[in-house]
Amino acid sequence: MSQTEHIDIASNALAYAMKNGAEEASIKLSTGNGFSVVSQNQAIDLVEQFNDQSFSISVYIGKAIGSASTNDFSEEQIQTTIDKAMNLSKLTKKDDCNGLAEKELMATEIRDLELHQPSDLSINIAKEMALECEAAAFDANDLVVNSEGATVGSYEGHSVYLNSHDFIGETQSTGHNISCVAIAEKEGQMEMDYDYSSTRGLDDLEDHVNIGRSAGNRAASNLGAKKLKTQKAPVLFSPRISKSLFSHFLNAISGTSLYRKSSFLLDKIDEKIFPSFVQIHENPHLKRGFASTYFDAEGVQTNPRELIQDGCLRGYLLSSYSARRLGLKTTANAGGHHNIKVEKSVDEGLDEIIKGMQSGFLVTGLIGSGVNIVNGDYSRGANGFWIENGEIVYPVNEVTVAGNLSEMFSKIQKIGNDPETDGSVFCGSVLIDDLMIAGE
Repeated sequence: MSQTEHIDIASNALAYAMKNGAEEASIKLSTGNGFSVVSQNQAIDLVEQFNDQSFSISVYIGKAIGSASTNDFSEEQIQTTIDKAMNLSKLTKKDDCNGLAEKELMATEIRDLELHQPSDLSINIAKEMALECEAAAFDANDLVVNSEGATVGSYEGHSVYLNSHDFIGETQSTGHNISCVAIAEKEGQMEMDYDYSSTRGLDDLEDHVNIGRSAGNRAASNLGAKKLKTQKAPVLFSPRISKSLFSHFLNAISGTSLYRKSSFLLDKIDEKIFPSFVQIHENPHLKRGFASTYFDAEGVQTNPRELIQDGCLRGYLLSSYSARRLGLKTTANAGGHHNIKVEKSVDEGLDEIIKGMQSGFLVTGLIGSGVNIVNGDYSRGANGFWIENGEIVYPVNEVTVAGNLSEMFSKIQKIGNDPETDGSVFCGSVLIDDLMIAGE
């Protein structure tokens, strides 16, 4: 189905909704296709191909909203779905904050963000890559005895968003990924670890052999883990893990958390949250970014902005609905955040930061979800490595890192120059002073 056909289906659906009594309406139509190949035990274990499509509509009548969706693009089924949304709006409570974002906020500047990077990757080539990736995990270390597989995948998608403000926005995108999970064993103890790469363009992926080799070495390095005595010590979060700290921050400044008064950062605009050297930017126009877009989920024009400036909170993440609930204006974050970058504070990566530590705990994995956004309490199971005199001395598991996010943010000592580029939050290694580590 062509892009023109997508727009025609969505436009006709919007016209039907408005003709039948909707005061405002928005539609999203999307299609996608791709494949995934899995190698396990040095043989191709699974090959999946997929094609999917979805149509969803929200209608507003008298400040009441009704929403419905379908995977069937036939005219009859789409009209039935619209009728369902209209009927649901009659059953929902009216809310003065409901409605489309204001018309004058609709995006007018179309940007090519290079999200569509099609490749000639075939299933046969993906099979070879998966086999070689898993083989590299076994070859990396003699202690690697098994794997949960190596996966190579690719997808391509197209979506159209329309609303009754006469806004039409299109997004074409691709994605490619490689991952490997290795299992190592020594003297009856088994440990598992992984590595991965995910990018818009195939040429940007990490080499699949390096991914497998890294997964194998990571798993083997976890063997011989010890427990720690309960203590307070510096804790260094690796780049893979540090981004989770800032995901909690983003959750706390999201409109839903704020208007429900379930955030420890409620009413903290212009207050100091982090040390003065911390700067956090949002860049929705990052080329090839996984969270890049020139319009948000309501059609509102996105723009780069500062969330944290010199340690102080400068902005929230608001949709039009949450903004109205708070008496504020939308920040073009309907649908979530867009490429959050935490700036480095030192020109050092993980290895250099470790060399500068007398002692402390390097966290390379987290378990559980013991984070309370209402009051900021933080308690998560962790594994990693103990550091003495600037060197890693042994692996650690079965400990808990605990604190309060407000205090943890204020105790950040360093942010490294080594962010991972997968995902939508980019942050290097983070060193936090004097955290509670609960062990034996």
